[in-house]
Amino acid sequence: MKFIKLWLPVFIWCYLIFYLSDIPGLDTGLGIYDLLLRKAAHIVEYFILTLLLYRAFRKSFFLSFTAIIFWSSFLSLLYAVSDEFHQSFIPNRDGNFGDVLIDAIGILLVVFIYLKKGERP
Repeated sequence: MKFIKLWLPVFIWCYLIFYLSDIPGLDTGLGIYDLLLRKAAHIVEYFILTLLLYRAFRKSFFLSFTAIIFWSSFLSLLYAVSDEFHQSFIPNRDGNFGDVLIDAIGILLVVFIYLKKGERP
């Protein structure tokens, strides 16, 4: 039960990212604000994914802080790459390496926060 409680949110969040990426030509119609909103969404999506992975790894396995941060960040980045690849098959969407870099901002924010709050390798 503990495993489900820790890992189900990770899988649900990954599904939500996949679902949003599967929408053809996702656009809010807000012009330049649409672009800013979508880029901010990238940061938030991967910030949350990295937090969920960090929590799941920390409470599921006896790993060092460095290993937990590495695996949380690596898997989030891997999912970001796979998400952009997925989008390359969706009408009116494209896979964009720049979006992976924006996703990485959300991932790095988690690393920075945990380092700043005093968790150390």
